[in-house]
Amino acid sequence: MTGSSTQGIRTVLHPVSDLAKAKAMYAALLGIAPQADSPYYVGFDVEGQHIGLVPDGGPQGMTSPVAYWHVEDIEAKLAEVTAAGATVTEAPHEVGGSRLVATVTDPDGNLLGLIQDR
Repeated sequence: MTGSSTQGIRTVLHPVSDLAKAKAMYAALLGIAPQADSPYYVGFDVEGQHIGLVPDGGPQGMTSPVAYWHVEDIEAKLAEVTAAGATVTEAPHEVGGSRLVATVTDPDGNLLGLIQDR
């Protein structure tokens, strides 16, 4: 394969209907307090993994958990996966801290995320 390398899944976002209840449950499950805690996002960093809680699926309208692959070059990876049959559902955009995110669907309609840290 050619193109940008994929560094693996290190982020999984979960849509939640009640952020306070979800935060308490995930804190109990993971055994730590969240490192990011706001009304629009709660995030836990555990052993190289990031678990994010997104109230009501956020602006992207998530209805199920989304795994995010960390990549070195998001544009190159998008070109590679769309050439192989994926469809872009959310174009790359900055979400803070110079981080770019995008989502695609695979040929079966599964939602997958890409993250590039600059």
